[in-house]
Amino acid sequence: MVYRQEVDGLRALAVLPVILFHAGFQTFSGGFVGVDVFFVISGYLITSIILAEKQAGTFTLINFYERRARRILPALFVVMVACLPFAWLWLLPQDMKSFSQSLVAVSGFASNVLFWQTSGYFETTAELKPLLHTWSLAVEEQYYLLFPIFLMLTWRLGKRWILAMLAVAAVVSLAAAQWGSAVEPAATFYLLPTRGWELLIGAYVAFCFSNGNKGQSSKAINEAGGAIGLLLLIYAIFAFDKQTPFPSLYTLIPTVGTALIIFCASQQTAVGKLLGNKLFVGVGLISYSTYLWHQPLFAFARHKSLDEPSKLLLSALAIAAVVLAYFSWKYVETPFRNKQRFSRKQIFSYGCVGSGLFVAFGLVGHFNEGYTYRFSSVVGVLSQASLDKNPRQADCTTFGVLYKNPSDSCVIGNQKFTTGALIGDSHADTISLPLSNGLAAMDIGFKQMTYAGCAPSKTFFRGGAFRCLEYNDAVRKVLENENYKSVVVMARWTVYLEGTLFDNGEGGVEINATDLWIDGGVSGVDKTRDLSVRKKAVALSYKNAVLDLLNAGKKVILVYPVPEVGWNAPSYAAKKLIHTKDSSVSTSHQKYIERNADAIAALDAIGEHTNLVRIKPEKMLCDTYIKDRCVAVVNDVSLYFDDNHLSNAGAQLVVNEIMKHIAR
Repeated sequence: MVYRQEVDGLRALAVLPVILFHAGFQTFSGGFVGVDVFFVISGYLITSIILAEKQAGTFTLINFYERRARRILPALFVVMVACLPFAWLWLLPQDMKSFSQSLVAVSGFASNVLFWQTSGYFETTAELKPLLHTWSLAVEEQYYLLFPIFLMLTWRLGKRWILAMLAVAAVVSLAAAQWGSAVEPAATFYLLPTRGWELLIGAYVAFCFSNGNKGQSSKAINEAGGAIGLLLLIYAIFAFDKQTPFPSLYTLIPTVGTALIIFCASQQTAVGKLLGNKLFVGVGLISYSTYLWHQPLFAFARHKSLDEPSKLLLSALAIAAVVLAYFSWKYVETPFRNKQRFSRKQIFSYGCVGSGLFVAFGLVGHFNEGYTYRFSSVVGVLSQASLDKNPRQADCTTFGVLYKNPSDSCVIGNQKFTTGALIGDSHADTISLPLSNGLAAMDIGFKQMTYAGCAPSKTFFRGGAFRCLEYNDAVRKVLENENYKSVVVMARWTVYLEGTLFDNGEGGVEINATDLWIDGGVSGVDKTRDLSVRKKAVALSYKNAVLDLLNAGKKVILVYPVPEVGWNAPSYAAKKLIHTKDSSVSTSHQKYIERNADAIAALDAIGEHTNLVRIKPEKMLCDTYIKDRCVAVVNDVSLYFDDNHLSNAGAQLVVNEIMKHIAR
């Protein structure tokens, strides 16, 4: 296979935007498409090698997997080993347990499956997972477990049939990605069936080059094709953002752009010369190691710091990733790819031993709950507060596509005598356990109908909660058909109204990649319109939702906005205790007032009604324990299990007030 400088240069154009995106530079809001560029390049290069060897009659599976092992494992293992001491010193038990699980998954090239399974609504943010980026390696290796076997089985059918079958597979994969980007975005993002088409694009380009099948394109066509490909790629890097459904039809922009560059660019074209210059080629040669190093550096920096690291520090770490990549490329990657220095037997032996050791360490960390003995018992208890939530959460609350029909939903308290309902989003779910205990003591029960990210509304829903309107309609029918006396209504009112996540102004900035607000097609107001117009529509929907319940004769217990924290309260308190011997966490009461003013006004606008009771968490958490502050952690007890959801301990304070207004 002929070496192509421009393809190595293209690797640089893939890895640098990824790093800058993960460093939080908004200019490179679509930098994540660099992974898709890698997929196309990988599909092209590996298929080209296989085709050349098949045509020469020298292809064997053992040689293929040896080459993959030489390419992937040495640098990967070095980075994983380098992560261990920092994980041991800095990761809290829950995070260490998660890291331990990833060690096992990475060793089995199944980390994409692990990160899919642990990408739920309440899970650790991606920025804090040191080995998150290995999901793309897992996708590639899973693909290359299947692809060469497919070619071996179908080779005698001829290239026409092979290409036809690959085309069908690619179209099905792309269609699944488009569908899944809306229905099951996490699985679509991480798993091979919805990513395979990207590698197959590269494979198709390789087939076009095999045996001179590319043909003799004119220089003008090659110049135009390369330029268009580069423009498509640049457009995706700067125009896409976290709200872009991915992978989906949008992903055709960077992947087709990459394919055009590979197909058309050469050292005789302007784009080929640009990408083939020494700087791009140099970065491209070390791109794999650079990709491996950057995520652990960023993640551990975020774990070490109480607040989000500065852009200056993240920039320095990005440079450090490139420097480390050079050394690992020179002293790890290159030597291990040399068959004269390391034999096949050594490569496979080292791979098995290394994987075995990582699996052993990871399994112990998993079953030992993250090596809890590394810290004091108080630190352990605080970090475990992330688990202090409704134990029936997975069964009682709808998340994304895991739709639970409200008529079949959980009953909390006494399941044989249901007199009321708890409705709302994940904030309503947070009070489920203490409310259940209080109801059981009164020998009554409530039907819990909660949907994460879905406020009680007829007109809008939050991204990810795409069946919200359907769900709320079903809730209304249940309430109409049942003779429930009381309805507790609780939601994260402010986030839907404002369309922004919380920044406490003291370093605590909530991180989440989910869309905040999408129009449901009823209000006629979308998120691109004037903010004041949208807010009026959302506020009116709150008022109408509560008035509907009151007009139906229900006693409504309306819970006002819960103070947000900005920091992940259990983790922040545990880290603060380690650094300062003080675990207290609080935020400005004035900030709460400013942040929630419009949401509170919207709920106040409902007016006074005989059957309306207002419960205000602000009265329990702000200006009570500490003057002018809203508390999140008091006396080593976390009142939240993350950055905005009350823990059972915090929810108990709210439920104590609710129970005063519930009659048997």
